[in-house]
Amino acid sequence: MSRPPPLAGIRILDLTRLLPGPVATLHLADLGAEVIKIEDPQVGDYARTLGTGTGGDSAYFRMINRNKQGLRLDLKQPAGVEVFLRLARTADVVVESFRPGVMDKLGIGYAAVAAVNPKIAYCSISGYGQDGPYRDLAGHDINYLGYAGVLDQIGRAGGDPAIPNFQIADLLGGALTAAMGILSAVLDAQRSGQGRHIDVSMTDSVLAHTYFAMLRLNDAGRSAPRGSDLLSGGLPCYATYRCADGRHMAVGALEGKFWKICCATLERPEWVARQWDAGLRDEMAALFATRPRDDWAARFAAVDCCVTPILSPEEALDNAQIAARGMVLRDGGLTQFAPPLKLSEHAFAVRQAAPRVGEHNAGILRGAGYTDDEIAALAADGAI
Repeated sequence: MSRPPPLAGIRILDLTRLLPGPVATLHLADLGAEVIKIEDPQVGDYARTLGTGTGGDSAYFRMINRNKQGLRLDLKQPAGVEVFLRLARTADVVVESFRPGVMDKLGIGYAAVAAVNPKIAYCSISGYGQDGPYRDLAGHDINYLGYAGVLDQIGRAGGDPAIPNFQIADLLGGALTAAMGILSAVLDAQRSGQGRHIDVSMTDSVLAHTYFAMLRLNDAGRSAPRGSDLLSGGLPCYATYRCADGRHMAVGALEGKFWKICCATLERPEWVARQWDAGLRDEMAALFATRPRDDWAARFAAVDCCVTPILSPEEALDNAQIAARGMVLRDGGLTQFAPPLKLSEHAFAVRQAAPRVGEHNAGILRGAGYTDDEIAALAADGAI
């Protein structure tokens, strides 16, 4: 007998846009939560048209908004605010990503929602948090990484900071930290009957995970130059190497046993004693440059020492391990990812595609007690 999804029965009102908040609610929706994506009639979620000139919803939007319902609601109208507060009375979670103070001005801030639903878990995602001198500043992932000291550490020694094609602050901070806070507040509300306001700063979230930079500061009193710390390119046993065909290998042979196997596979047993010698980097680079990546990959596939090929995104999608885990979904011309965790007795499914603008207006409002005539009036007034 199958069990309900782990978050079945949890209702989330999602006011977020673009990447951080929608990915947070995507994870919760994939675990069974009912997520109502609320968009304003003027612009809506900018992600709908990002990167597309066709006028249809972008792949970006469709990837991160599956398993959600869509409600079009004008929160600048009193009728729209009333609809929101009525929905909030039976919700478990509200998630928003506006600048601090915007929700209060609209009349749907934490205090207003908690007044009608004391159990609400109300999550505010912002770049810098709800207080502090930067609270009102605009920003994006690159800015948060810059302020957290992370961008300074990414890149080759002597080179400029490298911008990662992975939005660390948005996804670690705005998505995963928010999901953690939401789940903890929901659990607490179920036990205590009292909700919480969850203040997520993407800058804080990144800073709080810079453990190796802090390790260096504690041990040496100063940070290491870019590309020269233990795990950022300063060690020959933990680095990337360019091969003869311009592709690369990743060497992660930190432990002594792995390093010995690595040196034996490279046919350089004399290198075992030089594991921590930064000068060995150039010699290893010269050796790796003598063969194509796949030759090295085949050689190291026969041993176990944390030396692996660096795959392109296309190669990663076709990788045997990724395929075995069922991580890639291809449906209707859209390639997307399965959830990043597996739960016993829970089979992930795409229950519905990303919603069209206001696709579920009528059903959501009927569920909140509105009659068809009232729904028609709201539509005529432009509130939905």
